Amino acid sequence: MHPDLLETGRRAFAARRFVPCRSVVLVGLMGAGKTKIGRRLATRLGLPFFDSDQEIELAAGESVEEIFANRGELAFRAGERRVIARLLATPVHVLATGGGAFMDPATRTAIARRGVSIWLRADLDVLVQRVSRRADRPLLKAGDPRAILAELIERRHPIYGEADITIDSGDGSPESTVNRAIGALAGCACALTPPVAESEA
Repeated sequence: MHPDLLETGRRAFAARRFVPCRSVVLVGLMGAGKTKIGRRLATRLGLPFFDSDQEIELAAGESVEEIFANRGELAFRAGERRVIARLLATPVHVLATGGGAFMDPATRTAIARRGVSIWLRADLDVLVQRVSRRADRPLLKAGDPRAILAELIERRHPIYGEADITIDSGDGSPESTVNRAIGALAGCACALTPPVAESEA
C-alpha cells in the first residue's frame, strides 16, 4: 500500500477510536445545530450527552421561555452559569450550550479549565432557515428574526472565535459535521490533556 494511503488509514482509525480527556462543549448561535450535532457526536464517542437548556429547565421547573418571561434574562444567565459549572464537574461528556452561554466570562473560564470548546459556525441564511422551525426562542420575539440574528452574529462571533476548535455547520449532512468535529478533536492538544483540577484552578 502507498505510504500516504497507509497514513490516511491510520489517522481515520485513530479518529474512530478517539475519546477526549475532557468534556466536549458545543457553542454557537441558536440554529447552529448544537443539540443535533451534540447528540450524534456523543453517540460516536460513546459519551453521555447533556443540553444545558434542558438541564436548566429541569432545575428550575420552568421552560427557558418561562424563565425569561417570569424572571428575566439575568436570572436565566445566572442559572445557566451554575448548571454548566455543575455539569463540567461530572465525568467526560458532550455538552450543548445555549447561544449566550459562552458570552459569560466565568463560563468561558470554566469551559477552558474543564472542557474543550467547539464553535459550530453557520452563516446568517442557514441560521434564519433553521430558527424558523421553532417559535419558542425568547431572544427572537423582540423583532425581525433575521435582523436580530445579524446583530447577534456581529456581537457574538468574535467571542465564539475564542473556542478551541471551529467547525462550519452549513447545509451539509450532520454526519459530515460530526466527522469533521471528531477529526479536529483528535488533533487538538487540549482534548488530549486532562482537565485542570479544582484545587489547581
